[in-house]
Amino acid sequence: MTTENLRFRDLGIAPDLLKVVEGLRYSAPTPIQRKAIPIGVEGKDVVGVAQTGTGKTLAFGIPMVQGLSRSRMKGLVLLPTRELAVQVNETIAKLERPFRLGSAVLIGGESVRNQVQRLRARPRILIATPGRLNDLIEQGIVRVDDVGVVVLDEADRMLDMGFYPQIERILRLIPRGRQTMLFSATMAPEVLKIATAHMRIPIRVEIAPSGSMAENVSQEMFVVRRETKSRMLVELLKQYAGSVLIFVRTRRAAHKVAAVLRLERHAVSEIHADRSLAQRQAALAAFKSGRARILVATDIAARGIDVIGIELVVNYDLPDDPENYVHRIGRTARAGKSGHAISLATPDQGQDVRRIEGIIRMSIPKSEHPDVPTERLAPDRPAGFTSHVRSFGRLGRRRR
Repeated sequence: MTTENLRFRDLGIAPDLLKVVEGLRYSAPTPIQRKAIPIGVEGKDVVGVAQTGTGKTLAFGIPMVQGLSRSRMKGLVLLPTRELAVQVNETIAKLERPFRLGSAVLIGGESVRNQVQRLRARPRILIATPGRLNDLIEQGIVRVDDVGVVVLDEADRMLDMGFYPQIERILRLIPRGRQTMLFSATMAPEVLKIATAHMRIPIRVEIAPSGSMAENVSQEMFVVRRETKSRMLVELLKQYAGSVLIFVRTRRAAHKVAAVLRLERHAVSEIHADRSLAQRQAALAAFKSGRARILVATDIAARGIDVIGIELVVNYDLPDDPENYVHRIGRTARAGKSGHAISLATPDQGQDVRRIEGIIRMSIPKSEHPDVPTERLAPDRPAGFTSHVRSFGRLGRRRR
């Protein structure tokens, strides 16, 4: 049997947990799951390199639950954002519930008192952001010297956000004989440093080269003047009937774009730093349920949104960090589905565009719109750079 044909029952999952997985009606395992789960259930350390939307939560969740169901140790999952922690907990809770392990989410922006209340139930799995977990450890509220399985999810993102000192402090307090599973979209030097210092001969599994994109994402770019962006966005949205995720750089831009779209009678939610955790969760819930067809977000959501079925991602603003382009467009085309990504660039952003194209190792097709004037990027582009490509046929076709 080839790797591509493996089913969950072929991955070494214990019968009682396999029954839970099959009862949840997960489809065939994804590539990262096929490679990481057999190693993880054997108790070995794993370094998994895979883009967002590839099924990493099950890739570490299944081995963790299986290991903890056979021991008295605790499990710990560290993640970069509150939103991602809440969503990972949703999946983990489904896996652990039949074994009565219990889980608790420990994140900033939420009452410590409520989290202490959850900890009194003695959950065996802690899902936390590094900053809040460190605070609780220093206050003597949480112990990690009985943790037997550690997961560092979105490790590169955590390091980008400056969590390296907190992660180091946490890992030094956990027994060295633990199992460690590290998952990252890229293998930056800092990620390798953590793997070398805190893992026991980890087995590396890589699904896609560092910087590559999720499969089944088509892309295009419109170059427009800054003052024409909102008009272009409104026109583009007429071509799509499904859910849309729009990325902007600042919270101020999020307010502005959401206001423009509400005037066009679109149902819109917002996620950005000005919103409380409860407001972010409410916005995400509205988006996931379909009550809000459009979600406008800053990069706080680039890896914190796990919603299957997003038809279109729009980069209303290009990201400050070109690597975030990969994570943004990875919000569509999840779980084997197809999706589309549109970016709006201004004529003076030629260098930003080239940096993005260098990371994804391809030129993003430049499109024109029949009703909105488009421009050209600054003329200092390198040889072989793709010029404007007319895509009237695509724009004239209403997408599902």
